[in-house]
Amino acid sequence: MTGPTDKVDVEAQARRAEEFRSLHRGRILVLPNAWDVPSARVFEDAGFPAVATSSAGVMVSLGHRDGEGIGIQNYVSAVKRIASALSVPLSADVVGGFGDSPSEAASSVKAVITAGAIGINIEDFVHQTKKLLPVRRQVAKLEALVALKDSMKIPFVINARTDALRFGTGDDRAKLEEAITRGRAYRDAGVDCVYPMGLTEPAAISEYVEALSFPVNVMVRVGLPPIGELGRLGVTRVSFGPSASYAAMGLLARASREVLDKGTYQTLLEGAISFDQLNELATKRR
Repeated sequence: MTGPTDKVDVEAQARRAEEFRSLHRGRILVLPNAWDVPSARVFEDAGFPAVATSSAGVMVSLGHRDGEGIGIQNYVSAVKRIASALSVPLSADVVGGFGDSPSEAASSVKAVITAGAIGINIEDFVHQTKKLLPVRRQVAKLEALVALKDSMKIPFVINARTDALRFGTGDDRAKLEEAITRGRAYRDAGVDCVYPMGLTEPAAISEYVEALSFPVNVMVRVGLPPIGELGRLGVTRVSFGPSASYAAMGLLARASREVLDKGTYQTLLEGAISFDQLNELATKRR
Protein backbone atom coordinates (compact mmCIF):
# COMPACT_ATOMS: atom_id res chain seq x y z
CA MET A 1 0.00 0.00 0.00
CA THR A 2 1.28 3.48 -0.84
CA GLY A 3 0.87 6.57 1.23
CA PRO A 4 0.52 10.25 0.34
CA THR A 5 4.29 10.77 0.20
CA ASP A 6 4.68 7.92 -2.30
CA LYS A 7 1.92 9.42 -4.42
CA VAL A 8 3.66 12.80 -4.56
CA ASP A 9 6.90 11.08 -5.57
CA VAL A 10 5.13 9.20 -8.35
CA GLU A 11 3.53 12.37 -9.60
CA ALA A 12 6.85 14.21 -9.59
CA GLN A 13 8.54 11.35 -11.41
CA ALA A 14 5.73 11.23 -13.95
CA ARG A 15 6.27 14.93 -14.63
CA ARG A 16 9.97 14.31 -15.20
CA ALA A 17 9.08 11.45 -17.52
CA GLU A 18 6.84 13.71 -19.58
CA GLU A 19 9.58 16.35 -19.56
CA PHE A 20 12.06 13.78 -20.87
CA ARG A 21 9.63 12.61 -23.55
CA SER A 22 9.16 16.22 -24.71
CA LEU A 23 12.94 16.56 -25.15
CA HIS A 24 12.67 14.09 -28.05
CA ARG A 25 10.65 16.62 -30.03
CA GLY A 26 12.16 19.63 -31.74
CA ARG A 27 15.86 20.34 -31.23
CA ILE A 28 18.21 17.34 -31.12
CA LEU A 29 18.64 15.93 -27.60
CA VAL A 30 22.24 15.47 -26.44
CA LEU A 31 22.26 12.95 -23.60
CA PRO A 32 25.44 12.53 -21.48
CA ASN A 33 25.99 9.13 -19.84
CA ALA A 34 27.16 9.14 -16.22
CA TRP A 35 28.49 6.31 -14.09
CA ASP A 36 28.00 7.62 -10.53
CA VAL A 37 26.54 10.52 -8.56
CA PRO A 38 29.33 13.09 -9.10
CA SER A 39 29.62 12.45 -12.84
CA ALA A 40 25.84 12.78 -13.20
CA ARG A 41 25.86 15.99 -11.17
CA VAL A 42 28.69 17.45 -13.26
CA PHE A 43 26.52 16.92 -16.36
CA GLU A 44 23.46 18.45 -14.69
CA ASP A 45 25.44 21.45 -13.47
CA ALA A 46 26.88 21.92 -16.97
CA GLY A 47 23.33 22.49 -18.23
CA PHE A 48 22.23 19.23 -19.83
CA PRO A 49 18.42 18.90 -19.56
CA ALA A 50 18.62 15.15 -18.81
CA VAL A 51 21.22 12.53 -17.93
CA ALA A 52 21.54 8.82 -18.70
CA THR A 53 23.62 6.04 -17.20
CA SER A 54 26.33 4.18 -19.06
CA SER A 55 26.03 0.46 -18.38
CA ALA A 56 29.77 -0.05 -18.88
CA GLY A 57 30.60 2.97 -16.74
CA VAL A 58 28.33 1.96 -13.87
CA MET A 59 29.32 -1.71 -13.93
CA VAL A 60 33.07 -1.09 -14.09
CA SER A 61 32.88 1.59 -11.37
CA LEU A 62 31.44 -1.10 -9.08
CA GLY A 63 34.00 -3.77 -10.05
CA HIS A 64 32.03 -5.63 -12.74
CA ARG A 65 32.54 -5.99 -16.47
CA ASP A 66 29.84 -4.55 -18.72
CA GLY A 67 26.90 -6.93 -18.81
CA GLU A 68 24.49 -8.28 -16.23
CA GLY A 69 26.96 -9.89 -13.84
CA ILE A 70 26.35 -7.10 -11.33
CA GLY A 71 22.84 -8.45 -10.67
CA ILE A 72 19.62 -6.48 -10.82
CA GLN A 73 19.51 -5.56 -7.12
CA ASN A 74 22.97 -3.98 -7.14
CA TYR A 75 22.20 -2.19 -10.38
CA VAL A 76 18.88 -0.83 -9.11
CA SER A 77 20.70 0.45 -6.02
CA ALA A 78 23.17 2.33 -8.23
CA VAL A 79 20.37 3.84 -10.34
CA LYS A 80 18.46 4.92 -7.24
CA ARG A 81 21.54 6.61 -5.81
CA ILE A 82 22.11 8.59 -9.02
CA ALA A 83 18.44 9.45 -9.63
CA SER A 84 17.97 10.71 -6.08
CA ALA A 85 20.85 13.18 -6.51
CA LEU A 86 19.44 14.82 -9.66
CA SER A 87 16.69 17.32 -10.38
CA VAL A 88 16.74 16.54 -14.11
CA PRO A 89 15.37 13.31 -15.65
CA LEU A 90 17.54 10.17 -15.57
CA SER A 91 17.38 7.41 -18.19
CA ALA A 92 18.96 4.07 -17.28
CA ASP A 93 20.75 1.56 -19.50
CA VAL A 94 19.31 -1.84 -18.48
CA VAL A 95 21.65 -3.86 -20.75
CA GLY A 96 19.45 -6.76 -21.99
CA GLY A 97 16.83 -6.39 -19.27
CA PHE A 98 18.45 -8.64 -16.64
CA GLY A 99 16.37 -11.61 -17.70
CA ASP A 100 15.88 -13.97 -20.63
CA SER A 101 12.09 -13.88 -20.67
CA PRO A 102 9.80 -10.92 -21.35
CA SER A 103 8.36 -11.17 -17.84
CA GLU A 104 11.81 -11.15 -16.24
CA ALA A 105 12.83 -8.11 -18.29
CA ALA A 106 9.61 -6.32 -17.35
CA SER A 107 10.18 -7.08 -13.66
CA SER A 108 13.72 -5.68 -13.85
CA VAL A 109 12.64 -2.56 -15.70
CA LYS A 110 9.82 -1.96 -13.23
CA ALA A 111 12.39 -2.03 -10.42
CA VAL A 112 14.61 0.45 -12.29
CA ILE A 113 11.71 2.83 -12.92
CA THR A 114 10.57 2.52 -9.32
CA ALA A 115 14.13 3.46 -8.31
CA GLY A 116 13.74 6.81 -10.05
CA ALA A 117 14.56 6.39 -13.75
CA ILE A 118 12.16 7.79 -16.34
CA GLY A 119 13.59 6.06 -19.39
CA ILE A 120 15.47 2.90 -20.31
CA ASN A 121 17.86 1.70 -22.97
CA ILE A 122 17.70 -2.03 -23.79
CA GLU A 123 20.00 -4.12 -26.02
CA ASP A 124 19.28 -7.01 -28.39
CA PHE A 125 22.43 -9.12 -27.99
CA VAL A 126 23.94 -11.47 -25.41
CA HIS A 127 27.16 -10.17 -23.85
CA GLN A 128 28.65 -13.60 -23.23
CA THR A 129 28.26 -14.83 -26.82
CA LYS A 130 28.22 -11.50 -28.70
CA LYS A 131 25.29 -12.84 -30.72
CA LEU A 132 22.06 -11.08 -31.58
CA LEU A 133 18.83 -12.32 -30.09
CA PRO A 134 16.26 -13.52 -32.65
CA VAL A 135 14.07 -10.59 -33.66
CA ARG A 136 10.89 -12.27 -32.39
CA ARG A 137 12.40 -12.81 -28.94
CA GLN A 138 13.49 -9.18 -28.68
CA VAL A 139 10.14 -7.92 -29.93
CA ALA A 140 8.43 -10.01 -27.25
CA LYS A 141 10.60 -8.33 -24.60
CA LEU A 142 9.83 -4.90 -25.99
CA GLU A 143 6.12 -5.60 -26.12
CA ALA A 144 6.24 -6.63 -22.46
CA LEU A 145 7.94 -3.32 -21.61
CA VAL A 146 5.35 -1.35 -23.60
CA ALA A 147 2.61 -3.19 -21.67
CA LEU A 148 4.42 -2.38 -18.41
CA LYS A 149 4.60 1.29 -19.35
CA ASP A 150 0.87 1.32 -20.07
CA SER A 151 0.18 -0.20 -16.66
CA MET A 152 2.38 2.19 -14.64
CA LYS A 153 1.68 5.81 -13.70
CA ILE A 154 5.14 6.80 -14.95
CA PRO A 155 5.25 7.08 -18.77
CA PHE A 156 8.90 6.08 -19.17
CA VAL A 157 10.69 6.31 -22.52
CA ILE A 158 11.90 3.07 -24.17
CA ASN A 159 15.03 3.36 -26.32
CA ALA A 160 15.49 0.08 -28.23
CA ARG A 161 19.10 -0.56 -29.17
CA THR A 162 20.22 -2.91 -31.92
CA ASP A 163 23.78 -4.14 -32.31
CA ALA A 164 23.20 -5.52 -35.80
CA LEU A 165 25.94 -3.25 -37.16
CA ARG A 166 28.41 -4.92 -34.76
CA PHE A 167 27.26 -8.52 -34.54
CA GLY A 168 25.13 -9.06 -37.63
CA THR A 169 26.29 -11.39 -40.40
CA GLY A 170 27.55 -10.51 -43.86
CA ASP A 171 29.18 -7.34 -45.14
CA ASP A 172 28.52 -3.78 -44.03
CA ARG A 173 25.53 -3.47 -46.37
CA ALA A 174 23.92 -6.62 -45.00
CA LYS A 175 24.46 -5.43 -41.43
CA LEU A 176 22.87 -2.07 -42.18
CA GLU A 177 19.84 -3.77 -43.73
CA GLU A 178 19.57 -6.02 -40.67
CA ALA A 179 19.73 -2.96 -38.42
CA ILE A 180 16.93 -1.34 -40.44
CA THR A 181 14.81 -4.49 -40.28
CA ARG A 182 15.25 -4.70 -36.53
CA GLY A 183 14.65 -0.99 -36.08
CA ARG A 184 11.33 -1.22 -37.91
CA ALA A 185 10.29 -4.26 -35.86
CA TYR A 186 11.15 -2.48 -32.59
CA ARG A 187 9.36 0.67 -33.74
CA ASP A 188 6.26 -1.35 -34.55
CA ALA A 189 6.43 -3.01 -31.11
CA GLY A 190 5.66 0.39 -29.61
CA VAL A 191 9.00 1.76 -28.38
CA ASP A 192 9.77 5.49 -28.34
CA CYS A 193 13.19 5.62 -29.99
CA VAL A 194 15.53 3.23 -31.86
CA TYR A 195 19.29 3.13 -31.30
CA PRO A 196 21.42 1.51 -34.04
CA MET A 197 24.70 1.09 -32.16
CA GLY A 198 27.74 1.90 -34.31
CA LEU A 199 26.03 4.09 -36.90
CA THR A 200 28.42 6.95 -37.74
CA GLU A 201 28.64 7.44 -41.52
CA PRO A 202 26.44 10.35 -42.71
CA ALA A 203 24.93 8.56 -45.72
CA ALA A 204 24.07 5.52 -43.61
CA ILE A 205 22.57 7.70 -40.87
CA SER A 206 20.42 9.51 -43.44
CA GLU A 207 19.28 6.21 -44.96
CA TYR A 208 18.46 4.77 -41.55
CA VAL A 209 16.44 7.79 -40.43
CA GLU A 210 14.53 7.86 -43.72
CA ALA A 211 13.87 4.11 -43.64
CA LEU A 212 12.33 4.27 -40.16
CA SER A 213 10.73 7.75 -40.23
CA PHE A 214 10.97 7.53 -36.44
CA PRO A 215 13.15 8.95 -33.61
CA VAL A 216 16.73 7.65 -33.94
CA ASN A 217 19.55 7.71 -31.34
CA VAL A 218 23.24 7.61 -32.28
CA MET A 219 26.28 7.39 -29.98
CA VAL A 220 29.40 9.55 -29.76
CA ARG A 221 32.36 7.69 -31.22
CA VAL A 222 35.18 8.24 -33.68
CA GLY A 223 33.81 9.38 -37.05
CA LEU A 224 30.44 10.66 -35.81
CA PRO A 225 29.51 13.99 -37.47
CA PRO A 226 29.06 17.13 -35.33
CA ILE A 227 25.72 17.71 -33.63
CA GLY A 228 24.62 20.33 -36.15
CA GLU A 229 25.08 17.92 -39.04
CA LEU A 230 23.34 15.12 -37.13
CA GLY A 231 20.36 17.42 -36.69
CA ARG A 232 20.26 18.06 -40.42
CA LEU A 233 20.40 14.31 -41.02
CA GLY A 234 17.28 13.88 -38.90
CA VAL A 235 18.79 12.33 -35.77
CA THR A 236 16.63 12.79 -32.66
CA ARG A 237 19.16 12.21 -29.90
CA VAL A 238 22.89 11.74 -29.37
CA SER A 239 24.23 9.72 -26.43
CA PHE A 240 27.72 9.96 -24.98
CA GLY A 241 27.72 6.22 -24.27
CA PRO A 242 30.87 5.27 -22.35
CA SER A 243 32.85 8.11 -23.97
CA ALA A 244 32.92 10.21 -20.78
CA SER A 245 34.23 7.23 -18.79
CA TYR A 246 36.93 6.69 -21.40
CA ALA A 247 37.86 10.38 -21.25
CA ALA A 248 37.99 10.49 -17.45
CA MET A 249 40.09 7.34 -17.18
CA GLY A 250 42.32 8.61 -19.99
CA LEU A 251 42.95 11.82 -18.07
CA LEU A 252 43.92 9.86 -14.95
CA ALA A 253 46.25 7.67 -17.00
CA ARG A 254 47.94 10.74 -18.55
CA ALA A 255 48.23 12.44 -15.15
CA SER A 256 49.76 9.30 -13.65
CA ARG A 257 52.33 9.03 -16.44
CA GLU A 258 53.30 12.69 -16.05
CA VAL A 259 53.85 12.31 -12.29
CA LEU A 260 55.80 9.06 -12.65
CA ASP A 261 57.84 10.03 -15.70
CA LYS A 262 58.40 13.77 -15.20
CA GLY A 263 57.69 14.41 -11.52
CA THR A 264 55.26 17.24 -12.44
CA TYR A 265 51.52 17.67 -11.84
CA GLN A 266 50.16 19.87 -14.63
CA THR A 267 47.68 17.33 -16.02
CA LEU A 268 46.39 16.58 -12.52
CA LEU A 269 45.87 20.24 -11.61
CA GLU A 270 44.86 21.99 -14.83
CA GLY A 271 41.10 22.47 -15.05
CA ALA A 272 40.48 20.64 -11.77
CA ILE A 273 37.58 21.51 -9.47
CA SER A 274 38.08 22.48 -5.82
CA PHE A 275 37.51 20.54 -2.61
CA ASP A 276 34.34 22.53 -1.92
CA GLN A 277 33.05 21.93 -5.45
CA LEU A 278 33.68 18.19 -5.06
CA ASN A 279 31.71 18.09 -1.82
CA GLU A 280 28.91 20.10 -3.42
CA LEU A 281 28.40 17.29 -5.96
CA ALA A 282 27.04 15.17 -3.09
CA THR A 283 24.37 17.75 -2.22
CA LYS A 284 20.97 16.83 -3.60
CA ARG A 285 19.38 19.36 -5.91
CA ARG A 286 15.78 18.46 -5.03
